[in-house]
Amino acid sequence: MPLRFSAAWETTEFSIADARTAVRTLLVQAGYRPDEQHCLDAQLVVSELVTNALRHAPGSGSLALEVNEGADLLEITVRDGSPNPPRPQVPDAARIGGHGLLLVTRVCAQLHTRPLTSGKQVIACLRLGGLGSAPDEDPAAMR
Repeated sequence: MPLRFSAAWETTEFSIADARTAVRTLLVQAGYRPDEQHCLDAQLVVSELVTNALRHAPGSGSLALEVNEGADLLEITVRDGSPNPPRPQVPDAARIGGHGLLLVTRVCAQLHTRPLTSGKQVIACLRLGGLGSAPDEDPAAMR
């Protein structure tokens, strides 16, 4: 049975920190360590997608997370009230901000937008590598 989490908001008062905590907690329940690259990437993706929804489509929205039964794929769905799909901006090292969607597309296996009657859903699929995969380099060893 897949592991799931969902939350909804009515205003821009939804906490991005809570969204990061939710994805981290879900992945720990699925058997991943919170310091694994997969967990860090998932927190980045959730932060960027929820931030975009709050910034560009104020009002109600929702976050849904699902880890499949094999614990090797995380689906992140963010719904908001804007009909406009997110668009990656051209990379510009001189610009502050506007790079989040580019990062999301680089770490996710898939990113697509589904129009709704009122607004849209942005769905990101992140490959987790499966349990028991070789851990990434130990950050302590890099010091």
